[in-house]
Amino acid sequence: MLSKKISISIFALLLLVLIPFLNVYGFVKADEKLNCKANLLMDFGTGEILSENNSTKHLPIASVTKLTTLLLAFEALESGKLSLDQKLIASENASGMGGSQVFIDANAEYTVENLLHAIVISSANDACVVIAEEIGGSEQGFVDMMNDKAKSLGAMDTNYTNCTGLPSATAYSCAKDVALIMREVLNYPKYFEISKIWMEDFEHPSGRVTEMANTNKLLRSYKACDAGKTGSTNEAGFCMSASAKKGDTRLIAVVLGAENSKARFGACADMFDWGFANFVSTKIIDSNEIISDIPQIAKAKNNAEFVASEDYFALCKKGEDAGIQVNYEYMKTTAPISQGEIVGKIILTKNNVVVKEIDIISNNEVQKKGFKDTISDIFNKWKY
Repeated sequence: MLSKKISISIFALLLLVLIPFLNVYGFVKADEKLNCKANLLMDFGTGEILSENNSTKHLPIASVTKLTTLLLAFEALESGKLSLDQKLIASENASGMGGSQVFIDANAEYTVENLLHAIVISSANDACVVIAEEIGGSEQGFVDMMNDKAKSLGAMDTNYTNCTGLPSATAYSCAKDVALIMREVLNYPKYFEISKIWMEDFEHPSGRVTEMANTNKLLRSYKACDAGKTGSTNEAGFCMSASAKKGDTRLIAVVLGAENSKARFGACADMFDWGFANFVSTKIIDSNEIISDIPQIAKAKNNAEFVASEDYFALCKKGEDAGIQVNYEYMKTTAPISQGEIVGKIILTKNNVVVKEIDIISNNEVQKKGFKDTISDIFNKWKY
């Protein structure tokens, strides 16, 4: 009996010792102030803010600035303004950036893909400027584009003065704006592809090699984390924006002004743990599924197949219903209909408030009946 009492006492003592280190539901609260100047947790699918502290406070964000640089680079790739195998000539200005860098050679040629790897993996300032000068004509021209892009996304508490995040007295952003920009960057598969690389060699045209190590240590310490951007200066402290996914639920965590590197990673992990423990994303609309209930298409020679133009996930607390009502409205019900043509809208409401509208598009070409088809239909009806 004494042995059993001693065992219980030891277990209780161990539990008291371990509780501060546990990141499980019940030990981390949404409104708990973390060891940083500002923080925010956002659901990627809906953009809903799950927890925040000082999320609109103007603060320096160091190299987290590079998220917007990357966003503009990915947009340039998407539009065809850049290509991954395109070679860019590094200017003297770019090669002399200092700070975190891959030590590019002035007047040497580097591919866009290699430069993107340098930015994402090792937060290279010099690689940023090469990209910026190509897209914007100059770094200042690119910075103007960065500020315009931020405003277009609703990031109204942000002002960039360079494309790198190097210290500037007039540059600032906030946790909320960082999350908005991160949410856009996460739409590009190439970002995830590069983000997961832990170590890589950056090869220079001269044959010289710079070893790169990923600055996002959360990739190793938090299993669900699959992307992120770090930043640190004396003025900004230790900053980070990270993404993690479990099942269909993807969360974005932002930490600004942490006291040290360990604190920023720990704060992100704490927010992720709380978010995944309490919320879940449910797929309401699947763009790969043919809509089963559609109106009859007049004058159609063949069957119509309609689909949603995009997926939609609703966020809800675990154990609760998402409460989303789905309604379909059609504006094109007569053939011919081209493949990819918008034929209507899916209107999603919650508590009688519209939360999302999604285009309904044709998954196939719907041909119009000709005169012979009409005569054949009449004959077949008469025959049977």
